[in-house]
Amino acid sequence: MAAKKSLGHPGSRPRNGPGSWRWPPPRIPSSGVTARSHSASLRSTAIAWLPTVLAKGPAPLKREHLRRQPAALRAGRLHCIVLDTSGSMRRHGRLALAKGHAAFMIEQAARQGDDVALLCFGGQGVELLLPPGRARAAGSQRLRPVGGGGGTPLAAALAQADRLLQRTLRKSGPAECWLWLLTDGRTLEQPQPPLAAQHLVIVDFDDPQKTLGRCAVWAARWGAEHRQPMAPA
Repeated sequence: MAAKKSLGHPGSRPRNGPGSWRWPPPRIPSSGVTARSHSASLRSTAIAWLPTVLAKGPAPLKREHLRRQPAALRAGRLHCIVLDTSGSMRRHGRLALAKGHAAFMIEQAARQGDDVALLCFGGQGVELLLPPGRARAAGSQRLRPVGGGGGTPLAAALAQADRLLQRTLRKSGPAECWLWLLTDGRTLEQPQPPLAAQHLVIVDFDDPQKTLGRCAVWAARWGAEHRQPMAPA
């Protein structure tokens, strides 16, 4: 079934400010470390004995001779957003709200210097809209033409997301991987969680008045965080 165009606009974003929709705090940057923070990190790391012995020479060991191993820089962070565009998401403005949340995530990732990937799944199958890479605020524009319709290939979408994360980790090295699933949970599939993601968040777009509760069940089974979407600004 061909995907139908949605009138949803990614401008329907969650509120930002005190008490607003939570986003992971900024990670420790891998560059631009201040002299003070670098000095503090050196004091907290183990002694590098070979450079210490060379600095000491034949003299008795003193504090100023100590050389320490540099603190390991924290790995980058990758957010993989998996957006449900199935037919049920077109009801009651769910898709428009979900697109607004996805746009918000991309822009927040761009502000924090994180990486992002975006997959959509619906009647058109699973589509990679943004391959893994440094987030750019302009990336949210890829959501504008996204329409909704058709079935819900959730298991295939999560399997593809898992393969995508694993390939990225093999290619780019260790990273803090977040997977964000934006869905109403209206499918009979029993999906398995992506194993490559350390953090799983399900944002539940089901009808709060007539919810099926599947997103909450998946979150409990996966050990994931279950969130409700915030009202748009």
